[in-house]
Amino acid sequence: MAARLHGLGTTIFAEMSALAVSTGSINLGQGFPDTDGPASMLEAAIAAIRSGEHNQYPPGIGIGALRHAVANHQSRFYGLDVDADSEVLVTAGATEAIAAALLALVEPGDEVIALEPYYDSYAACIAMAGGRRVPITLCAPDFRLDLDALRAAVTSRTKVLLINTPHNPTGTVLTRDELAAVAELACERDLLVITDEVYEHLTYDGAPHLPLATFPGMRERTVTISSAGKTFAVTGWKIGWVCATPDLVAAVRTAKQFLTYVSGGPFQPAVAEALRLGDDYYLGLRASLLAKRDLLCAGLASLGLDVFAPQGTYFVTTDVRPLGYSDGVEFCRMLPARCGVVAIPHEVFYDDKTAGRPLVRWAFCKQDEVLSEAVERLRAGLARS
Repeated sequence: MAARLHGLGTTIFAEMSALAVSTGSINLGQGFPDTDGPASMLEAAIAAIRSGEHNQYPPGIGIGALRHAVANHQSRFYGLDVDADSEVLVTAGATEAIAAALLALVEPGDEVIALEPYYDSYAACIAMAGGRRVPITLCAPDFRLDLDALRAAVTSRTKVLLINTPHNPTGTVLTRDELAAVAELACERDLLVITDEVYEHLTYDGAPHLPLATFPGMRERTVTISSAGKTFAVTGWKIGWVCATPDLVAAVRTAKQFLTYVSGGPFQPAVAEALRLGDDYYLGLRASLLAKRDLLCAGLASLGLDVFAPQGTYFVTTDVRPLGYSDGVEFCRMLPARCGVVAIPHEVFYDDKTAGRPLVRWAFCKQDEVLSEAVERLRAGLARS
């Protein structure tokens, strides 16, 4: 194995999901819903397969219908004018989009600043690009961005800011003031910004999602990434996209074409159909997940955990120390056998392992009865510890 990949190993999601299967546990670890997305989208995929028109390689940049739907989405929700033919690239989910963007834009030795805790593929992709990751830690209980620390972290070697909002795993949604400060810094230091916005429609308690590309000076230096998986409950379809200026899209496409080349032919027209759904769909999605968040937060709090209610995403974070545990990894590895529930330890998302050690992430994108059953299993199992 190349030295730059040392320490990456098997993802925690693979490990914990395998434990869920082997123990028959409720999986509140990996962030996937347990219900299907909108019926019209599913029917569109079936129709695309049956038509025989989308079962071979789609165009390398993605089918026109989906690229136009993404461009229309950016205009509809954010007022961004995006050219569907030169400023949109369809990818195999947001994970590939992030990998391709980093491979395309980072030279060996370049520094990439990312918000810690960060989704585990960030570290791997920065390493594969030969870059050096520089974490800015979001600290409990509020997980706010420390702007002074961000400014201090920028050096002459900094090339990219990798910004994730709504933020996985903490659920933080960056505020207008925080994003304005990021934009000012990027312009001042001539930095590129890659934004992971896959949870853009999953924000709660009035916290708005504000794409960084909408801020002054950022349209030309931002690679905006999102996907269909979270918004439309089809994480297995792996349909994502990049929006950026033509030169940035061309750079990302150069790397992307040698990863998967293309993917998801019959799913692309179906996602285009979904992106055209009315506002009632998006409002209903947010309301449903807000109720699930509150259900799980209340249940976890009733067990004695410190609960940090998220402003966005599928996930709630807890501190396990009130239950007498100090290590989230050990806690999560104990849960399947003792309680029949799987969660994810925050520590795997940190370079600063101490900061993440007592924290655990739980997914609430499940049916209400599943969430309630998980809490009761935890209550019974933890009572025996």
